[in-house]
Amino acid sequence: MALLHRAELRPSKLELLVPWLPGRSWFAGEAGAEVSRVAAYRFDDPAGEVGVETLLVRAGDGPVLQVPLTYRGAPLAGADDFFVGLVEHSVLGRRWVYDACGDPVYPPLLAAAVLADAGQAEEYFEVDGKREMRPASMTLTGSRTGRPVPTGPASAGSVSAGSVSTGSVSTGSGDGGVTVARVGDVELAVVRRPVPAEVPRSGGLTGSWPGQDEPVLLAYAR
Repeated sequence: MALLHRAELRPSKLELLVPWLPGRSWFAGEAGAEVSRVAAYRFDDPAGEVGVETLLVRAGDGPVLQVPLTYRGAPLAGADDFFVGLVEHSVLGRRWVYDACGDPVYPPLLAAAVLADAGQAEEYFEVDGKREMRPASMTLTGSRTGRPVPTGPASAGSVSAGSVSTGSVSTGSGDGGVTVARVGDVELAVVRRPVPAEVPRSGGLTGSWPGQDEPVLLAYAR
């Protein structure tokens, strides 16, 4: 479960993405336009140290973009190529925000969702010592492949563009702007501009949200 805080962020997550997104090879939309949130989902870091959230956003009137992010309390060594920016969190203090595809914590969590339908983390606030659940903004459905799910973090090695010891990370303009991450013997493709598509037999993760009734393909194993 993911504990949320009723906190102020400066800049906000969406404001942080305005200058960052246009520099991505998979970006589509109006550069510099306001970024709006469509939906989001979270995974749980087993160690409880790293926030792992995927935002589905639009830049202006552009298509939906999938942006997995991690939030850390200190810089991630060797991950400068995946650094998105800094935010000041009114409860947790300074947070370093990264493209999750370059963070060793993320690929094993994605693998569990794709290969074993591990689902998304339940989100809650603590109010007067009691848990107040926040409804999910979207529905996730993974495959049940029976394939072993690698555990993480993916590696203690350094993270760099094009090669990650968590596995290799590469980006391309095809397949909806795919970012590929490897963990163990599993290769995962994160679809940056998700649209409805057939789920591969190797396993996939789909999602839907209000206004998008037909599930879109978010990620798949290959």
